[in-house]
Amino acid sequence: QVQLVESGGGLAQAGGSRRLSCAASGRTFSSYNIAWFRQAPGKEREFVAAISWSGMSTSYPDSVKGRFTISRDNAKNTVSLQMNSLKPEDTAVYYCAANLKGSSLYYTPSRYPYWGQGTQVTVSS
Repeated sequence: QVQLVESGGGLAQAGGSRRLSCAASGRTFSSYNIAWFRQAPGKEREFVAAISWSGMSTSYPDSVKGRFTISRDNAKNTVSLQMNSLKPEDTAVYYCAANLKGSSLYYTPSRYPYWGQGTQVTVSS
């Protein structure tokens, strides 16, 4: 029902910034809540940020709160993740994911049926 493609990954220095984008195609993009997850080698997939269909509600774990910001532009069918004050532990493949809008935002991968292919972010010291 919706297709997602991430972009913007690459190499960054510790303390630097990078902006990721998730482009969506298909019908009714504004009907979906969107989240970002990341997965480092040997680790479980980790929740990074989520945003409601309206953009009025957002959620972050303590590991990125104050450093990362999620936003969306439904007119352009895009969701962005602005990453500031990057740390080496932010190194991972970053994925965007979608589920149908509801009253709650979710933090586990199993709650999201639609996924992009991921984009690599590497943060060096």
